[in-house]
Amino acid sequence: MTAQAQRTVLTYGTFDLFHPGHVQLLKRARELGTRLVVGLSTDEFNALKGKQSVMSFEDRKAVLEACRYVDEVFAEDDWDQKVPDAIRLGADVFVMGDDWAGKFDFMAEQCHVVYLARTPDVSSTEIKQRMRAAPAVVLHA
Repeated sequence: MTAQAQRTVLTYGTFDLFHPGHVQLLKRARELGTRLVVGLSTDEFNALKGKQSVMSFEDRKAVLEACRYVDEVFAEDDWDQKVPDAIRLGADVFVMGDDWAGKFDFMAEQCHVVYLARTPDVSSTEIKQRMRAAPAVVLHA
């Protein structure tokens, strides 16, 4: 494949408690190009957004790097880095879940913007709520 035929897709997220919804998003994003690059929210950036991950940045990064659809993972430290990242990476397509529809339309000046439908009935927030509601399990030796 020539360099001209390559198409870089860029997405961002926290990817906590990696689940089938994440897999579907990454798979569908990768189908839009030949290279998928993921900006992974750092623990510090999540704190600024009022979020706290169950898994550390390093663990979430290791999981993403093991996913066959992902070619590269880098740290997302703030909201304002998306345009410079798209330029630096030569992004052709910017992908986010449709829960963000319209919020990143400004990226259209740099690349094609696509909002993908979320996988129904699965989210990290929902998994966390189910974990909190589940009765404690006591293991005996």
